[in-house]
Amino acid sequence: MPQTKIGLSMLCCLSEGFPLMLKQLETLDVHFVEFVDDGLHTLDKERVEALNQMAGTVNFECTVHAPFADINIAAADYKLRRFILKRLEQSIQHAHQLDSLYWIFHPGLHSGISSFYPGWDWQINLESVKKLLELGRKYEVKIAIENVPEPFPFLMKSVDDFSKFYEELGEDVGMVLDAGHANLNGQTIEFMNKFKDKIVHMHVSDNDGKQDMHLGVGKGTVNWQEFANAVKRMQFHGVVMVESVQDAKESLTLLRQLFG
Repeated sequence: MPQTKIGLSMLCCLSEGFPLMLKQLETLDVHFVEFVDDGLHTLDKERVEALNQMAGTVNFECTVHAPFADINIAAADYKLRRFILKRLEQSIQHAHQLDSLYWIFHPGLHSGISSFYPGWDWQINLESVKKLLELGRKYEVKIAIENVPEPFPFLMKSVDDFSKFYEELGEDVGMVLDAGHANLNGQTIEFMNKFKDKIVHMHVSDNDGKQDMHLGVGKGTVNWQEFANAVKRMQFHGVVMVESVQDAKESLTLLRQLFG
Protein backbone atom coordinates (compact mmCIF):
# COMPACT_ATOMS: atom_id res chain seq x y z
CA MET A 1 0.00 0.00 0.00
CA PRO A 2 1.39 3.47 -0.88
CA GLN A 3 2.25 5.84 1.94
CA THR A 4 -0.78 7.73 3.27
CA LYS A 5 -1.01 11.31 2.02
CA ILE A 6 -1.19 13.78 4.90
CA GLY A 7 -2.00 17.47 4.56
CA LEU A 8 -2.90 20.56 6.55
CA SER A 9 -6.00 22.76 6.40
CA MET A 10 -5.34 26.48 6.73
CA LEU A 11 -8.31 26.58 9.11
CA CYS A 12 -5.57 26.61 11.73
CA CYS A 13 -4.86 30.26 10.90
CA LEU A 14 -8.29 31.45 9.75
CA SER A 15 -8.24 34.13 12.46
CA GLU A 16 -5.19 35.66 10.76
CA GLY A 17 -5.25 37.80 7.65
CA PHE A 18 -4.61 36.33 4.21
CA PRO A 19 -1.04 37.77 3.92
CA LEU A 20 -0.07 36.10 7.21
CA MET A 21 -1.53 32.82 5.96
CA LEU A 22 0.64 33.09 2.85
CA LYS A 23 3.74 33.54 5.03
CA GLN A 24 2.83 30.46 7.06
CA LEU A 25 2.28 28.50 3.87
CA GLU A 26 5.85 29.25 2.78
CA THR A 27 7.25 27.61 5.92
CA LEU A 28 5.13 24.45 6.06
CA ASP A 29 6.70 21.05 5.56
CA VAL A 30 3.64 19.65 3.79
CA HIS A 31 2.66 18.99 0.17
CA PHE A 32 -1.15 18.96 0.51
CA VAL A 33 -3.00 22.02 1.83
CA GLU A 34 -6.65 23.02 2.13
CA PHE A 35 -7.80 26.60 1.72
CA VAL A 36 -10.94 27.84 3.46
CA ASP A 37 -12.93 30.15 1.20
CA ASP A 38 -14.43 32.09 4.09
CA GLY A 39 -13.74 34.76 6.67
CA LEU A 40 -10.39 36.53 6.34
CA HIS A 41 -9.32 33.96 3.76
CA THR A 42 -12.23 34.49 1.33
CA LEU A 43 -10.91 33.90 -2.17
CA ASP A 44 -10.99 36.43 -4.99
CA LYS A 45 -9.14 36.92 -8.27
CA GLU A 46 -6.06 38.53 -6.70
CA ARG A 47 -5.76 35.92 -3.94
CA VAL A 48 -6.10 33.05 -6.40
CA GLU A 49 -3.32 34.60 -8.49
CA ALA A 50 -1.13 34.94 -5.39
CA LEU A 51 -1.67 31.27 -4.47
CA ASN A 52 -0.95 30.10 -7.99
CA GLN A 53 2.26 32.11 -8.06
CA MET A 54 3.29 30.59 -4.74
CA ALA A 55 2.49 27.08 -5.97
CA GLY A 56 5.24 27.52 -8.52
CA THR A 57 7.87 27.74 -5.78
CA VAL A 58 6.39 26.05 -2.70
CA ASN A 59 5.10 23.02 -4.68
CA PHE A 60 1.76 22.14 -3.08
CA GLU A 61 -1.48 20.56 -4.20
CA CYS A 62 -4.69 21.90 -2.72
CA THR A 63 -8.31 21.34 -1.89
CA VAL A 64 -10.80 24.15 -1.30
CA HIS A 65 -13.36 24.19 1.50
CA ALA A 66 -16.51 26.02 0.46
CA PRO A 67 -17.79 28.95 2.53
CA PHE A 68 -19.86 27.71 5.47
CA ALA A 69 -20.64 30.74 7.61
CA ASP A 70 -24.27 31.81 6.96
CA ILE A 71 -24.53 29.19 4.19
CA ASN A 72 -27.56 26.89 3.99
CA ILE A 73 -28.07 25.08 0.70
CA ALA A 74 -31.50 23.99 1.99
CA ALA A 75 -32.68 27.55 2.71
CA ALA A 76 -36.47 27.76 2.38
CA ASP A 77 -36.45 31.20 0.74
CA TYR A 78 -35.83 30.73 -2.98
CA LYS A 79 -34.22 34.15 -3.51
CA LEU A 80 -31.86 33.61 -0.59
CA ARG A 81 -31.02 30.10 -1.78
CA ARG A 82 -30.31 31.40 -5.28
CA PHE A 83 -27.86 33.94 -3.81
CA ILE A 84 -26.19 31.21 -1.73
CA LEU A 85 -25.75 28.97 -4.77
CA LYS A 86 -24.30 31.90 -6.70
CA ARG A 87 -21.78 32.44 -3.92
CA LEU A 88 -20.88 28.75 -4.02
CA GLU A 89 -20.51 28.88 -7.79
CA GLN A 90 -17.88 31.61 -7.35
CA SER A 91 -16.07 29.34 -4.90
CA ILE A 92 -16.14 26.43 -7.37
CA GLN A 93 -14.71 28.76 -10.03
CA HIS A 94 -11.84 29.63 -7.70
CA ALA A 95 -11.28 25.94 -7.00
CA HIS A 96 -11.00 25.39 -10.76
CA GLN A 97 -8.49 28.23 -11.10
CA LEU A 98 -6.41 26.67 -8.32
CA ASP A 99 -6.57 23.23 -9.96
CA SER A 100 -8.04 21.98 -6.69
CA LEU A 101 -8.22 18.23 -6.10
CA TYR A 102 -11.68 18.64 -4.50
CA TRP A 103 -14.13 21.34 -3.52
CA ILE A 104 -15.71 20.44 -0.19
CA PHE A 105 -19.12 21.60 1.03
CA HIS A 106 -21.57 21.09 3.88
CA PRO A 107 -25.12 19.76 3.57
CA GLY A 108 -28.10 22.00 4.33
CA LEU A 109 -29.74 22.76 7.65
CA HIS A 110 -33.24 22.72 9.11
CA SER A 111 -34.79 26.18 9.32
CA GLY A 112 -37.27 27.88 11.64
CA ILE A 113 -40.18 26.74 9.46
CA SER A 114 -39.05 23.14 8.86
CA SER A 115 -41.63 21.73 11.25
CA PHE A 116 -44.46 23.21 9.17
CA TYR A 117 -43.26 21.45 6.00
CA PRO A 118 -41.88 18.00 6.92
CA GLY A 119 -39.39 16.71 4.38
CA TRP A 120 -39.33 19.91 2.33
CA ASP A 121 -35.83 21.02 3.34
CA TRP A 122 -34.56 17.48 2.68
CA GLN A 123 -35.79 17.74 -0.93
CA ILE A 124 -34.34 21.23 -1.31
CA ASN A 125 -31.02 19.89 -0.05
CA LEU A 126 -31.06 17.16 -2.72
CA GLU A 127 -31.90 19.68 -5.44
CA SER A 128 -29.10 21.99 -4.33
CA VAL A 129 -26.56 19.15 -4.32
CA LYS A 130 -27.61 18.27 -7.88
CA LYS A 131 -27.10 21.91 -8.85
CA LEU A 132 -23.64 21.90 -7.26
CA LEU A 133 -22.77 18.70 -9.14
CA GLU A 134 -23.86 20.42 -12.35
CA LEU A 135 -21.60 23.37 -11.51
CA GLY A 136 -18.75 21.01 -10.71
CA ARG A 137 -19.06 19.46 -14.16
CA LYS A 138 -19.27 22.92 -15.75
CA TYR A 139 -16.02 24.06 -14.14
CA GLU A 140 -14.35 20.63 -14.18
CA VAL A 141 -14.07 20.46 -10.41
CA LYS A 142 -14.67 17.36 -8.33
CA ILE A 143 -16.97 18.19 -5.43
CA ALA A 144 -17.50 16.25 -2.20
CA ILE A 145 -19.93 16.52 0.71
CA GLU A 146 -18.79 16.43 4.34
CA ASN A 147 -20.43 14.77 7.33
CA VAL A 148 -21.22 17.52 9.84
CA PRO A 149 -21.39 17.66 13.63
CA GLU A 150 -23.85 17.59 16.45
CA PRO A 151 -25.54 19.58 17.91
CA PHE A 152 -26.08 21.83 14.89
CA PRO A 153 -29.35 21.37 12.94
CA PHE A 154 -27.80 19.91 9.80
CA LEU A 155 -29.94 17.56 7.73
CA MET A 156 -27.17 15.00 7.34
CA LYS A 157 -25.07 13.95 10.32
CA SER A 158 -25.39 10.20 10.82
CA VAL A 159 -24.60 7.09 8.80
CA ASP A 160 -28.35 6.60 8.29
CA ASP A 161 -28.71 10.16 6.97
CA PHE A 162 -25.99 9.60 4.39
CA SER A 163 -27.38 6.19 3.42
CA LYS A 164 -30.75 7.80 2.68
CA PHE A 165 -29.06 10.65 0.84
CA TYR A 166 -27.14 8.34 -1.49
CA GLU A 167 -30.21 6.20 -2.12
CA GLU A 168 -32.29 9.22 -3.16
CA LEU A 169 -29.75 11.48 -4.89
CA GLY A 170 -29.59 9.48 -8.10
CA GLU A 171 -26.09 10.82 -8.85
CA ASP A 172 -22.63 10.13 -7.52
CA VAL A 173 -20.86 12.55 -5.22
CA GLY A 174 -17.81 11.87 -3.09
CA MET A 175 -17.83 12.03 0.70
CA VAL A 176 -15.42 13.83 2.98
CA LEU A 177 -15.16 11.92 6.25
CA ASP A 178 -14.57 14.30 9.14
CA ALA A 179 -13.31 12.03 11.91
CA GLY A 180 -13.84 14.70 14.58
CA HIS A 181 -17.45 15.25 13.52
CA ALA A 182 -18.12 11.51 13.41
CA ASN A 183 -16.63 11.15 16.89
CA LEU A 184 -19.46 13.28 18.26
CA ASN A 185 -22.00 10.60 17.40
CA GLY A 186 -19.65 7.67 17.89
CA GLN A 187 -19.76 6.60 14.24
CA THR A 188 -16.26 7.18 12.87
CA ILE A 189 -15.50 3.54 12.09
CA GLU A 190 -19.07 2.87 10.98
CA PHE A 191 -18.78 5.68 8.43
CA MET A 192 -15.52 4.22 7.18
CA ASN A 193 -16.93 0.71 6.85
CA LYS A 194 -20.21 1.77 5.26
CA PHE A 195 -18.88 4.35 2.80
CA LYS A 196 -15.37 3.12 2.00
CA ASP A 197 -16.18 3.36 -1.71
CA LYS A 198 -17.55 6.92 -1.35
CA ILE A 199 -14.91 8.54 0.87
CA VAL A 200 -12.47 10.54 -1.25
CA HIS A 201 -10.97 12.88 1.36
CA MET A 202 -10.68 13.08 5.15
CA HIS A 203 -10.53 15.76 7.82
CA VAL A 204 -8.98 14.97 11.19
CA SER A 205 -9.10 16.83 14.48
CA ASP A 206 -9.85 15.82 18.05
CA ASN A 207 -12.55 16.69 20.57
CA ASP A 208 -14.07 15.59 23.87
CA GLY A 209 -16.89 13.64 22.24
CA LYS A 210 -19.35 16.43 23.05
CA GLN A 211 -18.29 19.52 21.11
CA ASP A 212 -16.58 20.16 17.76
CA MET A 213 -13.42 21.63 19.26
CA HIS A 214 -10.82 21.09 16.49
CA LEU A 215 -8.20 20.06 19.02
CA GLY A 216 -4.84 18.66 18.10
CA VAL A 217 -4.62 14.95 17.32
CA GLY A 218 -4.33 13.02 20.58
CA LYS A 219 -5.80 15.82 22.71
CA GLY A 220 -9.33 14.37 22.91
CA THR A 221 -11.26 11.12 22.81
CA VAL A 222 -10.75 9.95 19.20
CA ASN A 223 -9.06 6.54 19.06
CA TRP A 224 -6.36 7.42 16.54
CA GLN A 225 -4.77 3.98 16.36
CA GLU A 226 -8.15 2.49 15.52
CA PHE A 227 -8.67 5.24 12.94
CA ALA A 228 -5.27 4.65 11.31
CA ASN A 229 -5.90 0.91 11.14
CA ALA A 230 -9.27 1.53 9.48
CA VAL A 231 -7.70 3.88 6.91
CA LYS A 232 -5.16 1.21 6.03
CA ARG A 233 -7.86 -1.47 5.71
CA MET A 234 -9.76 0.80 3.32
CA GLN A 235 -6.65 1.16 1.16
CA PHE A 236 -7.56 4.83 1.07
CA HIS A 237 -5.85 6.80 -1.71
CA GLY A 238 -7.02 10.33 -0.84
CA VAL A 239 -5.58 12.91 1.55
CA VAL A 240 -5.92 12.82 5.34
CA MET A 241 -6.12 16.55 6.05
CA VAL A 242 -5.32 17.86 9.53
CA GLU A 243 -8.07 20.32 10.49
CA SER A 244 -6.86 21.03 14.01
CA VAL A 245 -6.92 24.68 15.04
CA GLN A 246 -4.67 24.01 18.01
CA ASP A 247 -1.38 22.07 17.79
CA ALA A 248 -1.65 21.70 14.02
CA LYS A 249 2.04 21.04 13.34
CA GLU A 250 2.24 18.56 16.23
CA SER A 251 -0.80 16.81 14.75
CA LEU A 252 1.03 16.42 11.45
CA THR A 253 3.94 14.79 13.25
CA LEU A 254 1.70 12.37 15.16
CA LEU A 255 -0.19 11.34 12.04
CA ARG A 256 3.03 10.71 10.17
CA GLN A 257 4.13 8.45 13.00
CA LEU A 258 0.79 6.59 12.94
CA PHE A 259 0.93 6.01 9.21
CA GLY A 260 4.69 5.63 8.95
